[in-house]
Amino acid sequence: MTAAGERFVDKHLGYLLGQANHALYKDFDAHVRARGLSSIEWRVLATLHDGEPLTVSQLAQEVLSKQPTVTKLVQRMAEQGWVALQADASDQRRTLVAATAAGRRLVKPLVEQAKEHEARLLRTLGAAEKKALRQLLGKLVSPGR
Repeated sequence: MTAAGERFVDKHLGYLLGQANHALYKDFDAHVRARGLSSIEWRVLATLHDGEPLTVSQLAQEVLSKQPTVTKLVQRMAEQGWVALQADASDQRRTLVAATAAGRRLVKPLVEQAKEHEARLLRTLGAAEKKALRQLLGKLVSPGR
């Protein structure tokens, strides 16, 4: 402890970001499990449900997992009918992953619940603080933007 009684972790950015992430997902994870999804399946479907198809390597980066793990995962999710795998027209060696209609239907209520959960968690912040928080976190994630 420091002289002021403050611990290192109380001000350490990595610790605070980890705690914030935990606060965002600890209660929400029960909703994900109730829909029959693992947390990584949720992240995959949340990433793909309203965007363009991604390569497996792009998807792995987005969902914070290793490419071999995501490769196996999306194959299982394709068998479930939640995602579709297709060859990239510009590079046949790459596989693109897209959410199917069934995958989008499965994840849509969770996306709405995630938005509501986030709003409850951030209710003590003003609109300007929320905007600033998102911008600052965006800068940390993508320093060049």
